[in-house]
Amino acid sequence: MENQELKMGIIYAAFSYFLWGILPIYWKLLYHVNADEILANRVLWSFVFMVIILTFTKKLGAFTNTLKGFKENKKQLLALVVASLLVSCNWFIYIWAVNTDQMIEASLGYYINPLVSVLLGMIFLKEKLSSAQYTSFVLATIGVLILSVSYGKFPWISITLAVSFGLYGLAKKLIKVDSAVGLTLETLAVTPIALIYITWLFIQGNQSFLAVSFTTDLLLIGAGAATALPLLYFSKGAQRIPLSMLGFLQYIAPTLTLILGVFVYEEHFTKHHLLAFMFIWTALTIYSFSRTKLYINLESRWKKGKGLGV
Repeated sequence: MENQELKMGIIYAAFSYFLWGILPIYWKLLYHVNADEILANRVLWSFVFMVIILTFTKKLGAFTNTLKGFKENKKQLLALVVASLLVSCNWFIYIWAVNTDQMIEASLGYYINPLVSVLLGMIFLKEKLSSAQYTSFVLATIGVLILSVSYGKFPWISITLAVSFGLYGLAKKLIKVDSAVGLTLETLAVTPIALIYITWLFIQGNQSFLAVSFTTDLLLIGAGAATALPLLYFSKGAQRIPLSMLGFLQYIAPTLTLILGVFVYEEHFTKHHLLAFMFIWTALTIYSFSRTKLYINLESRWKKGKGLGV
């Protein structure tokens, strides 16, 4: 039974990362719509979709109870608002990067993200890092510097995506709720802003929704499901498999995005890109290995031997 649960967990988690990896295809279908309008619709329809999901899964009660709890827990409310703004910023930059042919740099951001998350954990949560994890940071930094020099500018898209999602994860640590309830709360927090912006677009006559084509309307509405479904599968998977395995699987998404950018949408992949990615892939390999039981056991034995003077 445990093996069956593990298999299902791997399937759910891998499928969620697969969906995230091919999500750029969806945003490319909306290339003719401004990124800000896509974001506003994504927020609005994600909230609507999640309310429907909570209703069918009978979690609406948990959602309303959590809302009521914010009256007494202002710290969680603040964390929710911060998380909502961070993930909205992350979504906007990602959509904009995809639709301006910068998918390679966007994929780099999600390769760097796990390392940024560990760094934030060290700074804000006082988590200790192993020597292997420090090494991975140095290698990743070299990769980013190579890109900076080759571009002649700082790879701000990659770094902003990595840092915003890392800070989002940090804020989420303060909001301990079911993932489906969490996403509903996050989208609720920014839905009023999205509605105001969509209304303003209608008043100005600059909106694409209900003005371009029925297909565009369906794609904008469908952005809600495209956002929520991967998260729901991820939640199912994360509950069934070890965190270390989840760490390995998370590289499926940026790898697929990178492949799409290079081979499908023919973005320019230079020798500098390759060299930078090699440093970052090496950093991720070392980082991933540092999270395994084998490494932890070896490090423990080494420290004991060092302490005994062996």
